[in-house]
Amino acid sequence: MIDINYYKKLFFNEETGKERYSLIQKEAVNTYKNNSVENSIVIAFECYNSDIYYIQAFGVFIMGLIASKNKKIYDFLKNEVSKNTSWQVQEFLAMAFDNYCKGIGYRNSLGVINDWLKCKNENNRRAAIEGLRIWTKRPYFMNNPEEAIKIISDHKDDTSDYVRRSAGNSLKDISKEFPELIKQEIDKWNLDIKQIKQVYKLASKFLEKY
Repeated sequence: MIDINYYKKLFFNEETGKERYSLIQKEAVNTYKNNSVENSIVIAFECYNSDIYYIQAFGVFIMGLIASKNKKIYDFLKNEVSKNTSWQVQEFLAMAFDNYCKGIGYRNSLGVINDWLKCKNENNRRAAIEGLRIWTKRPYFMNNPEEAIKIISDHKDDTSDYVRRSAGNSLKDISKEFPELIKQEIDKWNLDIKQIKQVYKLASKFLEKY
């Protein structure tokens, strides 16, 4: 049994009235490193079952560190955490997805990435795109930027505004290092489609000189 009050005090700054998100991540890594996988799972679920979103987020981050070694945890992230109504928890689902991909290797993650991007739940799709930002800073994709651009661009007309904004911002990130590749991609888009034009505006923000 863990002390939820300890984590409440640790993760919430009473003076500023804000959560300490970087500390949540750091503490989750320390918890994972200093406990067995079994104990880490217990801690993660006890925290996720809290009614406090930043404690839930702590549990989700731990799960992301475990997921590459435990299919049940991976399935829980994919099928259950994705239904959580807290946007803060969804931010941590994206981080958890990235840690899962890191755990199995980004090249080996291509099938999983595409699987999440086909999910009906917009939170899964968004987590797959958002979690890997900046895509071209990740192993495999740093040497294969075209592949990252194609995967993201395939969601330029996603039905979810939430996903489209993530796609546009992810392409914008990549444009700082690979402006020509992004320009080549977005120049092919049909801007008569409202959803695509929205993503175009985000993706092209740093491309004025090209």
